[in-house]
Amino acid sequence: MDDKKFLTAEEVSDRYRGSISLGTLRNWRAKRIGPAYLKLGKAVLYPIEELEMWDQKNTVACRASTRSTMDAGE
Repeated sequence: MDDKKFLTAEEVSDRYRGSISLGTLRNWRAKRIGPAYLKLGKAVLYPIEELEMWDQKNTVACRASTRSTMDAGE
């Protein structure tokens, strides 16, 4: 099990496969939006627990299609 509790901005970008750039994370911090972070001196760290909660808040639930519900009843 990974004992890591924090990720750097670079690691956060990697976590989201580069779809969130370092510049975007920097802009979000300036605007106080996006995932929560911890600032220690010049170091910016993102608690993994906060990233997981942020993921949950941004999860989009889709409705079941009509066809899937019909197929299940057959």
